[in-house]
Amino acid sequence: MDYLLAVAGAVFLGVGWVLQQRVATSSPSGGVLTWDVLKSLIVSGRWWLGIAAMTVGQSLAAWALQLGPVSAVEPVLVGFLLVAFVFSGGLSHRPPSWEEIVGPVVLGSALAIFLAVADPLADNRFQPGWGGIAMATAGCAAVAAVLAAASMRLGRRRSMVVESALLAAAAGVMYALQDAATRGAIVTTTHHSFRHLVATMWPWVVLGAATVGVLLSQAAFRAERLDYALPPTAAAQPIAGIVLGVTLLGDQLSTTGWDLFGEVLCLLAMLVGVLLIGRSPRFNT
Repeated sequence: MDYLLAVAGAVFLGVGWVLQQRVATSSPSGGVLTWDVLKSLIVSGRWWLGIAAMTVGQSLAAWALQLGPVSAVEPVLVGFLLVAFVFSGGLSHRPPSWEEIVGPVVLGSALAIFLAVADPLADNRFQPGWGGIAMATAGCAAVAAVLAAASMRLGRRRSMVVESALLAAAAGVMYALQDAATRGAIVTTTHHSFRHLVATMWPWVVLGAATVGVLLSQAAFRAERLDYALPPTAAAQPIAGIVLGVTLLGDQLSTTGWDLFGEVLCLLAMLVGVLLIGRSPRFNT
């Protein structure tokens, strides 16, 4: 059931990404990582439709996280890239390329093998304290800040492609933190109450990570095309999500020698599939 919910969430997320990107790239506002860009977006009905689609997708992902571990749900959510590819292709009316055929096959195969080999299990009794949550939040924020700073520095010296990719990767890290915090909030509410949840860090981490993630992703869309802005997010989010699931939430993966080797190979293959899909001409608009 958790996998089905994650797949449904990926569908809405993929549609939401494409709608937001098409509005962001046509926005007349100057700059990349600025609040002025966001102000120019919120007046667009299509952008709000994209936000609504992403909200539904995130809600379904949260439901999936209620039933399964972050380390299992996050890789399935990578499927939003494939959905974005299909939806963007339908809007652009372009014939399929070899990347569009090989990429999904590689991504889907690597995902299925990873879940079979890793056999992720959630620890529904594990509840990290304020110190652990603060360290994880600070770590993700630091990684995102470094990537964002590097994007602005390298973007000026090299190209907008580099800037877009780094901003998108930073957004992926923050979205992974959002999903991990959502899972933590669900576990806390299950064992205590909603009133107890308000007194924890989880709601603030979810809100902060989601806000920063949206700003970074919109900035990445403004910097370049969808084929450069979306794959880095799809690559960074599951990796960061798996790390957070294991280190912060107590998710368990198979760590025997051959299983661990297979998991690493599957993650690398997923990255290859993501990059192949991202090279599709359908994302060039």
